[in-house]
Formats: sequence, C-alpha cells, structure tokens
Amino acid sequence: QVQLVESGGGLVQPGGSLRLSCAASGSIFRIYDMGWYRQAPGKQRELVATITSGGNSNHADSVKGRFTISRDNAKKMVYLQMNSLKAADTAVYYCNADVTSSALIRRAYWGQGTQVTVSS
Repeated sequence: QVQLVESGGGLVQPGGSLRLSCAASGSIFRIYDMGWYRQAPGKQRELVATITSGGNSNHADSVKGRFTISRDNAKKMVYLQMNSLKAADTAVYYCNADVTSSALIRRAYWGQGTQVTVSS
C-alpha cells in the first residue's frame, strides 16, 4: 500500500506565498515522476508542475515564474513553492506520483488534496 499525504494549504492574500508538501510512504520500491495538479470548482483537474527523479521539472504556463516544484528523493517528498498568488490559483491541490510498489506493480497514486484559497 502506498500513501501520499499533502500539507501546507490554507488561506492567503493575493500576492502572498504558500509552500505545499507531499510525503510518500508505504510499500515503495521506486518513485518515478512526481507532480502537482489542481482542481478549481466547476473545472477539470489540471497539471501544475511535474518533476522527474533526476530533478527535471516542467511547469504549466499559468504558473511559470511564480511556482517552483522540487523534491527530496531520500525523504520521498515533493514540494510546491507558490509565490505571487492570485485569486485564479484558488483550488484543491493534489499530489501525484508514479510508483512501483514493493510488489513490483507500477501505477499512479494520488493524495487526498489540500485546499488553497487566495482571497483578501
């Protein structure tokens, strides 16, 4: 069993910053790509950023220059530093990881989500 647990969401004013964290745990053999997605009310879930195990990252155009994804392979953690937040960034943010479990089954896992609200 593999679990992803996000933390760090909350309420922030426009222009503010938040740092999201996601911890992977359980019967993990190997973690490949990790990423962050978000889903705003009434909208489809969308990609925010991804990062490979080697540290190569990709960010959606809407967050480039404001958000930065990073990871700590030893701790099995992925982070999302969010700066210059806008009301349009309000959403539930989900952690995602491509994992091979100890049973050697490879699949994608999702966290339960953490709410980010940007409002004055």
